[in-house]
Order: sequence, then structure tokens, then C-alpha cells
Amino acid sequence: MGIVNTLTGSNSAIDLNQATQDFQRLLAPGEKIMNAYKLMRDTILFTNGRMIFVDVKGLTGSEVDYISFPYRSIVKFAVESKGSFDLNATLKIWVAGDDKPMEEKFGTDSDVYQIQAIIAANIISAR
Repeated sequence: MGIVNTLTGSNSAIDLNQATQDFQRLLAPGEKIMNAYKLMRDTILFTNGRMIFVDVKGLTGSEVDYISFPYRSIVKFAVESKGSFDLNATLKIWVAGDDKPMEEKFGTDSDVYQIQAIIAANIISAR
């Protein structure tokens, strides 16, 4: 993760092999991680069937929430690209039953257009 992304708290891509090794126990048979991003201590995984948010809690990180959203539960999503003065792009995802979107910021080394393409393709195939 670059120093700018660390300071701004934005996501950066992590190695898929490492992500698969670290989170294999979360995956269903046949499920594969397509993209993975790190935000300080938290992680977001995009698989071929769902998105998994790994939310590390507290100072010690001993409590972890694993929040899973099947692509079919996504009502809509938006990508806000990087601006001239903003180093981050933002991904907003609305899930069925929630009024407020989940928001994730992605740093300069992340391709949010690739991420939105993965979500779009998986939403289409899930319906």
C-alpha cells in the first residue's frame, strides 16, 4: 500500500493468491476471489458470487466481522471517479433493505472501472 493511500485511508489492490490463502475458509466450493482490496486493517473481497467485507474491530483486532452480500442483493451502485483535487475514487453500493449506500474509497493504484465491471457482470449473471 502506498504512503498516500495509507494517509488518506483509501483502498489498494492486494495480491489475489495471498487473499485466497488468507480468506480460503470464507469461500464456498467453486467460489473464487476475483479482486481484493485492503483499507488499513479491513479488506473487501470480490468473488464470483458475492462481495465480502472483512471489518476488523477494536484496537487489538481480535474481533472481526465478515459481511457478505450476494450480487443479486445489490439494488444499484455508483462509481465516482477521481477529481483534480481528490486522489480517491469512491464506490457506492445500495443493498436491498438498506436506504444508505455502503461507500468504499479506492486509491490511485486501484481501477474502480474494473471493479464496477466485475459488479455489473456478476449482477447480470445473478439475475
